Amino acid sequence: MSNAKTERKSNNRIALRVTPGAERALRGGHPWLFDTAITRQSSDGRPGDLAVIFDRKDRFLAVGLYDPSSQIRVRVLQHGKPARVDGRLFEGRVRVALQERHSLEAGATTGYRVVHGESEGFPGLVIDRYAETLVIKLYSAAWLAHLDNLVDAVRGVLPAERVVLRLSRGVQAFASQLGGLDDGALLVGPALAEPLVFQENGLWFEVDPVCGQKTGFFLDQRDNRARVEHLAAGRRVLNLFAYTGGFSVYAARGGARSIVSVDVSRPVLDAAVRNFALNRSVLAVAAAGHVTLAQDAFVALADLRQEKRQFDMVILDPPAFAKRASEVQGALDSYERLVWSGLGVLRPGGTLVTASCSSRVSAPDFFACVHRAARGAGRVLQEIERTGHPLDHPVRFREGAYLKCLFAEAHTA
Repeated sequence: MSNAKTERKSNNRIALRVTPGAERALRGGHPWLFDTAITRQSSDGRPGDLAVIFDRKDRFLAVGLYDPSSQIRVRVLQHGKPARVDGRLFEGRVRVALQERHSLEAGATTGYRVVHGESEGFPGLVIDRYAETLVIKLYSAAWLAHLDNLVDAVRGVLPAERVVLRLSRGVQAFASQLGGLDDGALLVGPALAEPLVFQENGLWFEVDPVCGQKTGFFLDQRDNRARVEHLAAGRRVLNLFAYTGGFSVYAARGGARSIVSVDVSRPVLDAAVRNFALNRSVLAVAAAGHVTLAQDAFVALADLRQEKRQFDMVILDPPAFAKRASEVQGALDSYERLVWSGLGVLRPGGTLVTASCSSRVSAPDFFACVHRAARGAGRVLQEIERTGHPLDHPVRFREGAYLKCLFAEAHTA
């Protein structure tokens, strides 16, 4: 690594014994060991120490990264048989992940998830690519001690001009462990002198990998944006929680007559306007009427309804309403209210697109909530499609499923 060096590497090892329930989960490949499942520990540990987990007969179960600040005490890297945790292990897993994403680049896409955390053997982090820039986001401080090896391994498989580090709020809270690093730190390469631009399905988008939400763009909605494009011809489209206008630009290329992008943040809507400009060589994008509205989504929907505005397609893609189990019922109430409000400005027979990125809210509960809201609004939803994760966001353990989306025609009951 060139621009920034992290603190010491960790070579310390801790031996752990766990509950029978945890043994069963680890044998099944689960990537987390919770603090309450540890019954014996050989010594105290620091973030990033290697935790070797044994069963009740002292047989190897798993090895992972120790995180004393998290209820997820160990992020498991290897199950079943021992493995050396080093750059070669990381490089091999990145190489496998990239092979599974080969079709994306063939489709004129230079922005995608390179590594999707636990589901691809990297628990507690994700790596996204935007053209020649890689963004590593850490959700556990345990990775800091292994960051140099990780960056070298990733660049060994996917050469990049620049590597940016993003830190979750939970990791940022432990400033003493960061070794001088902060959210948005440049680990490798030159600073950005102009907006970073990448391609997705032949469309161009700018992204702010240093300060933008998540790693700068919502890559997981790529397939759903393409579905909107195929449904948008001749339609008046309302895009709520529009962020930088991803769904809006796709709708325009699909032949939408007009698009209204709504977000509470004026700066991200300004970026949406620039994204339309980036694609003005596409005749359909240039011809589409696009306006932005910097307003809370619920307030905007109430105002539009009072103005008797009607749309042929309404897109609802809110942020996660539930991040903890205690928030699930409140989240379902919010989704129901949002769908009810969205249907209030959707013409009979129009298309509703509504998504949830709350992992705590199950797909059955979410879809049931959407239909309940429709009944309350005097509508019947004729489902077109239910969708989940795209190929670069695979789900290989139950808790990893978060994204669900419904496409439906909304008819008068």
